[in-house]
Amino acid sequence: MGYALLFLTILSWSFVGILVKTASLAVDSMTITFARFSLGIVFLGILLLWRDKKLRVHFNNKWIWIGMLGKSINYFTENIALSIGYSYGNILVGPIQTIILLLVSAFFLKEHVSKRGWAAAAICIAGVLVISWNGLPLGQMLSSNGLTTLLYVISAIGTTLHILSQKVLIQSMDSENMNFSIFFWCSLLLALPLPFQAHATGPFNVWSLGALVLLGLITGLSFNWYAKAMKHVSFSVLVIFGNSGVLFTIVWSYLFFRDPITVYIICGTFMFIGGLLLLNWPLKKAKLPQKTAKQVDAAKA
Repeated sequence: MGYALLFLTILSWSFVGILVKTASLAVDSMTITFARFSLGIVFLGILLLWRDKKLRVHFNNKWIWIGMLGKSINYFTENIALSIGYSYGNILVGPIQTIILLLVSAFFLKEHVSKRGWAAAAICIAGVLVISWNGLPLGQMLSSNGLTTLLYVISAIGTTLHILSQKVLIQSMDSENMNFSIFFWCSLLLALPLPFQAHATGPFNVWSLGALVLLGLITGLSFNWYAKAMKHVSFSVLVIFGNSGVLFTIVWSYLFFRDPITVYIICGTFMFIGGLLLLNWPLKKAKLPQKTAKQVDAAKA
């Protein structure tokens, strides 16, 4: 069951890029962001009502608000970048987020970061730069890919805030109630500019509607699938499958939108996957040879 939930989670996350791209053909980024949160809490609310027979929105904790702000920034900037760029562009969020978390750990939380951690960060940075470069001249790269890369950096900062809030909140509430509260306040925040910002970007059709509904379903349920999978799947499998999901994203972007997948994109992707694996792969503990009784006696003698 754990493996099925993990595969379902990774597969659903890999479709986010093409779903946002499909929805952006009909509605603007603000509307997509609001729909992801509002439909997400609908699906999550149904789950909570079925399980607990009640809904509760938490608000008396600063980390709820930090998580709300971070996740809103994450989705909004990611949706803008996906709308104006390629549908595989959000693969950059993961490695950038990892780099930010390492910097926060080292310089703000004053935690020790190993040489392996810094080496992994350097490989991730190199992979992100290769993807952003994509073989273009410097001027063309800055004009075409510079804005989307900046948006993904801001998106990664947002998701880092959300992750930090989850680490704190999970100590006092389960993931379903935590996500329901955060996404509820995200929906209200994004609803404020909606009457002034929302507009059609093209004809609305069943594909756009389906994309919005699926984005809401992924937002509402995937985080809980992942949390449950973690309880039943070994850490090494979690690391491999979790980081290889970006390969699905690239495949879908080519199959559905014919986005150009160059050798730079492939090389950069494998570089930051390698960096993430290096960072997260558990260290093997050295096995010390146990002394036999004769060796102990000999040593004493």
